[in-house]
Amino acid sequence: MVCLLSAVFAFVAHAADAASKHQAVFKTLSSKPAVKAALEQIRREDERTLREQIEISEIPAPSRKEEVRAKDYLRRLHELGLTEIATDSEGNVIARRPGTSRNGPTLVLAAHLDTVFSPDTDVKVRKEGNRYHGAGISDDARGLTVLLTVLRSMQENKLRTQGDVLFVATVGEEGLGNLRGVKALFRDRKDIDGFISVDGTDSPRLPAGESEVVARAVGSHRWQITFTGPGGHSYENFGTPSAVHAMGRAISAISDLQAPTEPKTTFTVSIVSGGTAINAIAEEAQLQLDIRSESASALAALEEQILAAAERAGAEEGKRWGAAPVKVERTLLGDRPAGAGSSDSLMASTWIGAMVALGQKPPMPVAGSTDSNVPLGLGIPAITASGGGIGDKAHSLNEWYEPVNAWLGPQGLLLTTLALAGIEGGPQPLLPRRR
Repeated sequence: MVCLLSAVFAFVAHAADAASKHQAVFKTLSSKPAVKAALEQIRREDERTLREQIEISEIPAPSRKEEVRAKDYLRRLHELGLTEIATDSEGNVIARRPGTSRNGPTLVLAAHLDTVFSPDTDVKVRKEGNRYHGAGISDDARGLTVLLTVLRSMQENKLRTQGDVLFVATVGEEGLGNLRGVKALFRDRKDIDGFISVDGTDSPRLPAGESEVVARAVGSHRWQITFTGPGGHSYENFGTPSAVHAMGRAISAISDLQAPTEPKTTFTVSIVSGGTAINAIAEEAQLQLDIRSESASALAALEEQILAAAERAGAEEGKRWGAAPVKVERTLLGDRPAGAGSSDSLMASTWIGAMVALGQKPPMPVAGSTDSNVPLGLGIPAITASGGGIGDKAHSLNEWYEPVNAWLGPQGLLLTTLALAGIEGGPQPLLPRRR
């Protein structure tokens, strides 16, 4: 209880400090007629934003098959008046809104195109009461739409930032997409100074009026481990090492491992398969497992123990029957870097300050696994923020979205963008250049 209270008091103190740190910046921004008009437009056009969100959600976009949605999104960016738009070699849609200063920072606003759903999934959105149900309606049709809403408000109110703003729709964020889109973005571009991902919504499980911002990256490694033995008939070849038995030994050993609680580090064997018949000694078996941590070193240490346990299991199964070890092969399926972000980083404190300037409670900084993992892993300032409204059941056919005060998401993103990138006539950018 003491630790919990200390954490709560520390957060309250941090939130108050974050809100006051940039108070002068947001006071200046909020006093500008063009900024006021842009914020009012976002709220006034809340229903338009929702309609566009539904339209985007109803375009299928499974990971590695995002092309149709990407083409539609590129069209929408063109219609908003941007001319420097391209699709890169990985499939990301990248649009540059140039700043007024050659010395300004480059800020990325991103949302991901892909969903976890198969190509034949029904993505039609239906309304039930105040909720909109649809596969991908929140994750991440909401984020994609918020980027367009913010861009529209900047264009129509002639808000010129000092730094460049890149509007990026990424591919491959979900699952075994392995963050391939954002990895390609940072592989190909060395001019990015800050990164904001808009992914999902606020949670209905939080008390009313409370929200979160992802300021730290939970890294993950996902492995497939294959066990291969000689196989044989269960009676005639009894005494032959079994791939399934070797896998069972591995799972038992892995389940007994102790993972650190601080930094939080987790593991799970999530999928298993193997064998061909009930009366056959299994020739092959496979398991898939997920390892996660906020710390790259803690993740690596636990991973080393897990992989060693799998190797021992193959050897022990062979030794049990006086035979050669069961062969153990491993394949890395996913690699998401852990990040060194912090709850009091420039990006997090700016987002918190923006939401406080809008009359909201300070968002709680948390850890998560999103596109922001990549820049955080590279030491580049980044956060992942809510697109506004509430939603739940992501990654399921029961996913839903409810536009409760939904305009606050794009309003917060607009203010944060203007504060970080600076605005013509001041205030100056909060985000420093890295180059």
